[in-house]
Amino acid sequence: MKLENGYADEADDMCKTIEVSSVVVVERLSPVRAMVDGDELDRDGEELFTPPLNFAMVDNGVFRSGFPDTANFAFLQTLGLRSVIYLCPEPYPEANYEFLKSNGIKLFHFGIEGYKEPFVNIPEDTIREALKVVLDVRNHPLLIHCKRGKHRTGCVVGCLRKLQKWCLSSIFDEYQRFAAAKARVSDQRFMELFDIASLKHIPISFSCSKR
Repeated sequence: MKLENGYADEADDMCKTIEVSSVVVVERLSPVRAMVDGDELDRDGEELFTPPLNFAMVDNGVFRSGFPDTANFAFLQTLGLRSVIYLCPEPYPEANYEFLKSNGIKLFHFGIEGYKEPFVNIPEDTIREALKVVLDVRNHPLLIHCKRGKHRTGCVVGCLRKLQKWCLSSIFDEYQRFAAAKARVSDQRFMELFDIASLKHIPISFSCSKR
């Protein structure tokens, strides 16, 4: 894991799901500010915010998405992010890094190769380290993303759901909603076998699904 910028239990047979919707905050701009900032505006003078691909709320203070581009920066600012977990092996683009730096957002870089089946090797230790970042509320609000927000992000979220004591059918349903036709049996098998024992001692104080 690289920190940059200085910065279900299967014994529980209770299925849990969280239905959330993305809320886009729209701010009325003055004509002067609109001219200075050069933001994209609709006909009523309101700023238009564009979420990244596959954006969704995972839980209180935790979000997921595909790779954000510059068109998504204004939307990300509305989230008040403290941290970003980046799951691709490639270096973070300069424009994205500068956005994080200018907004005081920590970058946690966990490089996981984007293999295709049948040659899939998901590093369990890396997923576990990423989960430790997610579970630390000092890093919230937090965004988890890879390239498309499907496989690597889906595995991290799926393993989080095991810690939240979701049943496997609910975990797989959520994974498949984002992966769609690209769903991988290997990802689901990884989530099924992922050992959460070493993380059980960490409280999940932020979760809206806790009992």
